[in-house]
Amino acid sequence: MAGSLIASKMRVPVVRGGSVRRDRLDGPLDRGVAGPLTLLSAPAGFGKTTLLADWLACTGRTSAAWLSLDERDGDPVRFWTYLVTALRTAPGSPAGFGDAALALLTAPRPSTEAVVTALLDDLAALRDDVVLVLDDLHVVDAREIRDGLALLLEHLPPALHLVVACRADPPFPLARMRARGELVEVRAAELRFTPDEVAAYLADAAGPGLAPADVVALEERTEGWIAALQLAALSLRGRADVGGFIARFAGDDRYVVDYLVEEVLRHLSPDVGDFLLRTAVLDRFTAPLCDAVTGRDDGARTLPALERANLFLVPLDDHREWYRYHHLFADVLRARIPAGRLPLLHRRAADWFERHDLVEESVEHALAAGDVDRAARLMERAVPAIRRSRHDTTFRGWLARLPDEVLRRSPVLGVFRGWSLMVAGDLEGFAARLDDAERALAAVPPGSEPPWADTEELHTLPATIAVYRASIAQARGDVAGTAAHARRALDLARPGDHLSLGSASGLLGLASWAEGDVASALRTFGRAVTSLRAGGNVVDELTSTAVLADMWLAAGRPLTARRVCERALRRDGGAPPAAAASLHVALSGLHREAGDLGRAREHLGTADALDDRGSVVEGRHRRHVAAALLAAAEGDPDAADVLLDRAEQDHLPGFLPDLHPVPAIRARILLRRQRPLEAADLVRGRGVTPDDRADPLREYDHLTLVRLLLARRRPDRATGLLERLLDAAQSAGRARSVLEIGMLQALALDARGDRPRARETLDRALTGAPETAGHVRLFLDEGTPVTDLLRDVERHGTASEQARLLLGPSPDVALTGREIQVLRLLDGELTGPQIARALYVTHNTLRTHTKHIFTKLDVTTRRAAVARARERGVL
Repeated sequence: MAGSLIASKMRVPVVRGGSVRRDRLDGPLDRGVAGPLTLLSAPAGFGKTTLLADWLACTGRTSAAWLSLDERDGDPVRFWTYLVTALRTAPGSPAGFGDAALALLTAPRPSTEAVVTALLDDLAALRDDVVLVLDDLHVVDAREIRDGLALLLEHLPPALHLVVACRADPPFPLARMRARGELVEVRAAELRFTPDEVAAYLADAAGPGLAPADVVALEERTEGWIAALQLAALSLRGRADVGGFIARFAGDDRYVVDYLVEEVLRHLSPDVGDFLLRTAVLDRFTAPLCDAVTGRDDGARTLPALERANLFLVPLDDHREWYRYHHLFADVLRARIPAGRLPLLHRRAADWFERHDLVEESVEHALAAGDVDRAARLMERAVPAIRRSRHDTTFRGWLARLPDEVLRRSPVLGVFRGWSLMVAGDLEGFAARLDDAERALAAVPPGSEPPWADTEELHTLPATIAVYRASIAQARGDVAGTAAHARRALDLARPGDHLSLGSASGLLGLASWAEGDVASALRTFGRAVTSLRAGGNVVDELTSTAVLADMWLAAGRPLTARRVCERALRRDGGAPPAAAASLHVALSGLHREAGDLGRAREHLGTADALDDRGSVVEGRHRRHVAAALLAAAEGDPDAADVLLDRAEQDHLPGFLPDLHPVPAIRARILLRRQRPLEAADLVRGRGVTPDDRADPLREYDHLTLVRLLLARRRPDRATGLLERLLDAAQSAGRARSVLEIGMLQALALDARGDRPRARETLDRALTGAPETAGHVRLFLDEGTPVTDLLRDVERHGTASEQARLLLGPSPDVALTGREIQVLRLLDGELTGPQIARALYVTHNTLRTHTKHIFTKLDVTTRRAAVARARERGVL
């Protein structure tokens, strides 16, 4: 992306001669530099850009970064790449500034919050003040960009001062900033020319001979609107009846502009008028481009002449090579271009941009010309660059503008259009796109040249289609189909196509997992992670590692799962934030399972800080589920319910087997709250019965049903189902399931009054578990019935040590559960306010808990409390 940036967008515009110096506004702008935000908000044509450029030039602010925005900058990756590059190229920017943020932007599915966090780290190290100007911010309205800017503004270090020029207020907390004195505003009322400024401007622009009364009348009619004054001054040149013109002049925004432009155009030579109308289709232009579009050869002479005539030409660089028209002027010109001429002008522009390898502009003009076939060919060529730079928003926008029949003819574009349908949950639509792509590929006779762009994506498309078919099968719960399509993808993958190889192996591993064969899943999914690493897909590699940890947990190896995640976080160069967030979510779940709720909360907080709404939907789903289970373990079922609502909203099929469905999780929490009727409704909705055969994909639902039967005092109804589930889990090596089923069998026996057999069953289950200490919550979540059995095993069973580990130490200090939570967080690096935020309590409430802990442990400091707790076995 960096190589294709337009440097002129990041340069302070050159102030043209004849502009009026508005030094009265230097004071407010200078005051703004003392705070985080200066906002210039006014309609078009009020001179915001000129004012800021003039202020920077005249006040000698050399440490300034400038970014002129346009509609194409609505792509989040493009926007943040430009912003970071503008800052790093500003005078005084240290070496290496922005490297981390730019590296994150090249990753698949870059996290906006992670990019902003990396940028903030670099900004915090700045020694000199920097002013960052974002000009025309109103053209960018993507939610990810707005949220990222709000985050940047919230944590803005003192060295950076943000100046925003826009036509409408940005979605920042302006009221709060205004109340805190953190905002300086310059609005239309201040930007309007004063009578003296109007007189100074008209004396230069309209020439001498303008009577003072005429100046006053024009100032009143325009109300100091600079664009209208500029247009009026052009219309006044050489006019005999100046007074009459001013008397007829009306001050109604767009109608005034239309009227004045018509007056300006009417007085231009036909050659100049024709040049303006032909080149108005261009967002930016240079002389050779103008010649290509107009079919003339006078661009090099005409552009300087237009600039000298103040015909709304804005230079985009110091060399006067690239220009654009003032936006209002361009809008009015475009409205006057005959409709029949537009396709030809856009085709010519597309030709020129294509010859100069400016593919994005070429695509835009081809689409505007209605030449959809050509646009499709250009898009096919652009796919590799778009995917590398992660301009997914731009690409999806292009695809949405292509007719359906064109997409169906292009296998590459059809497949990528289909993927966007799958992300939206339309599996049938995605499958139909894959069918179209395969038919198009099959229609090309062997040995003949295909009618599409010869790109790597075209060559790897058969394997890609097979991978996507495996994803659809998985989303439908078709385990056999998932495996079959994944194997076909492996057969079709070309040597070195690590993405296809890794994706196919991953899906094959997930199919084994869904079948309950954890050993095969671990082997195959491990190969997938290796392939992704070989292909340099770091984010995919490490997010897959989090899934691998889930498989180790299913194999009954929670400590191994934890080591896998911790090793991935310590990889050379560190884990990219998006991947690190997934790993921290996995670690949060593992620590919660092990009974360490404090560390679980820490990891979840870290994941929240690293990730944002721009993350993968499935990642958000997993984070919400982890947070809900943690909230339930901490005794806050209401918070868990809200988080599960969010998880259901964000869940989409096709990413991972749904082995822990949200309704079943919700039912288990309701059972712990002694609300079996509500839980029964959810279980009934899952369609499971005690007579079902064992099915690994439905095991979580079945074990939820067992808990419901026990709550309803119907243990006999659960016995047969538990035996079938146990046989299936043992034969497949799912040690965690074996442990859970054994625990539930013991509870069923105890509910029937057979305590000796219940103790023996639980003792046997604990003895066979490879890593009992990592499964604390599995037992504690069942409450008193299980803890009573565990104490019985501790006294009389062969697994007494395992039972003791699950029960935890019996401290001689009567600390409450909440106080133990606080104590665990005190045994870390978090500050008091950070601990309060982690626990969702006020700082005063935290002080109360801390005081009680100190009193009970007979200490006076945090360090002494932790040491005493360790001595007494509390920690």
